[in-house]
Amino acid sequence: MHIAQELTPNDLLPAIERFWTISANKISSLNQTYDATLGSPVFTVQGRYTTRGWTEWTQGFQFGAEILQFDASGDESFLEMGRKNTVEKMAAHVTHLGVHDHGFNNVSTYGNLLRLMNEGRIAEDPWERNFYEMALKASGVVQARRWTNLAGGGFVYSFNGPHSLFADTIRSLRSLAVAHQLGHSLMTENDVEISLLDRLIQHAKTTSEYAVYYGDGRDAYDMRGRTAHESIFNVNDGNYRCPNSQQGFSPFTTWTRGLAWIMAGAAEQLEFLGIVDDAELIPHGGRLAVEGCFLKMAKACCDFYIENSAADGIPYWDTGAPNLHRLGSNYLDRPADPLNDWEPVDSSAAAIGAQGLIRLGRYLQDSDAADSKRYTKAGLTVLRTLLDEPYLSTNEDHQGLVLHSVYHRPNDWDHIPSGQRIPSGESSMWGDYHAREVVLLVDRLANDQPYLKFYI
Repeated sequence: MHIAQELTPNDLLPAIERFWTISANKISSLNQTYDATLGSPVFTVQGRYTTRGWTEWTQGFQFGAEILQFDASGDESFLEMGRKNTVEKMAAHVTHLGVHDHGFNNVSTYGNLLRLMNEGRIAEDPWERNFYEMALKASGVVQARRWTNLAGGGFVYSFNGPHSLFADTIRSLRSLAVAHQLGHSLMTENDVEISLLDRLIQHAKTTSEYAVYYGDGRDAYDMRGRTAHESIFNVNDGNYRCPNSQQGFSPFTTWTRGLAWIMAGAAEQLEFLGIVDDAELIPHGGRLAVEGCFLKMAKACCDFYIENSAADGIPYWDTGAPNLHRLGSNYLDRPADPLNDWEPVDSSAAAIGAQGLIRLGRYLQDSDAADSKRYTKAGLTVLRTLLDEPYLSTNEDHQGLVLHSVYHRPNDWDHIPSGQRIPSGESSMWGDYHAREVVLLVDRLANDQPYLKFYI
């Protein structure tokens, strides 16, 4: 990608103001017209949100978006919308034993509401606070209980089963972090107490070791920053077996949304570790070792994103997609073309990845000025692209906010418009939510407001 070196958060304020106006209309349309009996909205088909049964992982993004809209605009109708929907519909997600998505669903709803109370944006109420905190404590331990032990560590396993580590789950570690911060732990048989922070760090180390490549010759396709969507383990003896991919093209190519999940997850956990007491990190080798693991992972993935995205910062859905060569040898030197005939882009990967870039840049601002600027400017460059057409959805009849998102290309789940050969023109609940989250982050930076973070 071509990084806009002089771009600042303030430069994006006019586009951000327009974004929130459009966002409000999209949220209202979905809230008024979506048939909740069909299940959680997942992605759009011909501009209307639809569902897709796989796992229940997107409803928190729907209601979390309402809360973020209030945060940005001060319009209390969105706060009440988000509160009501959280209370009435999110309890099942708190105790959902079958998913690796607690950070997505519950920190986006209960977590955002607790954050707003901590910031003084909503009135202090002890019982309301206790309600949010209880939900977050329960969510954290339910997520941590979904665990596969390995020698010296382990991981929160995916909905595929105990053999499966997903790249996505590092972004869901926020549920363990918040519950740990609230003083909670996982109690198991015979009153054995398990630290949620320990599981968070162990999962991250496993992700860093097996889901991320560093150019060390692990296999014939080892490139620094390449990621595997899924890592497979033998549950009988705990040995790693191979990379795999559910939503990417192959185990040996990089599905860019999986890459983006690690970018954002590793960067935000680096920020969280800054408030963790040194003594809690000693069992894992101490602060330098723990933060070093997260930083190595974050920098490798962010560098890979920068090197393998189009000039405007938008990635194609997989860096090894089979028809990318048909776009020409210099396709990364041009702005991404979401309407090409060969391979789709993924704007949701861009929205998630932009936040990872900006957060990593902020984290490094006192220790590495050059890299701090590079990552921050790269994230702002991506966001500038998303805040304008053809990505920003300005059509009032389209319920999506950010266009050209892809869900599951191998399963052929994405809508292909008539007359076209690849998916385009549609939105996803996770893409829209993360666009709002990164826009709110930059909005606050530009207006010198409290830094947006998931933890307390």
